[in-house]
Amino acid sequence: MVEPVIEIEVVYAAVDRQVLRTVSVAEGSTIRAAVLASGIGEAFPELNLADCPLGIFGKVVADPQVRLVQAGDRIEIYRPLLADPKEVRRLRAAKAAEAKARNQ
Repeated sequence: MVEPVIEIEVVYAAVDRQVLRTVSVAEGSTIRAAVLASGIGEAFPELNLADCPLGIFGKVVADPQVRLVQAGDRIEIYRPLLADPKEVRRLRAAKAAEAKARNQ
């Protein structure tokens, strides 16, 4: 008996390039398995696809080893942040306050 197949998209954006792949996977595949089957690991060997955070349409999936894919899902592979956004805003505000104090 032939296993039903569904189509999904897997996307990853590195600093210098982006890749979006349409992948056919067996119905009942997990998100993590679909990402591993996508071949993006070969295009980005620095990625650790077994541990990296994953999401669907901009929402992080808490347990990608359990969550099953659905037809039409766009699975996103997230890379670590280079800087903490809160820290960047704090530094920017401190710099602006310092500039304002010098101009008075």
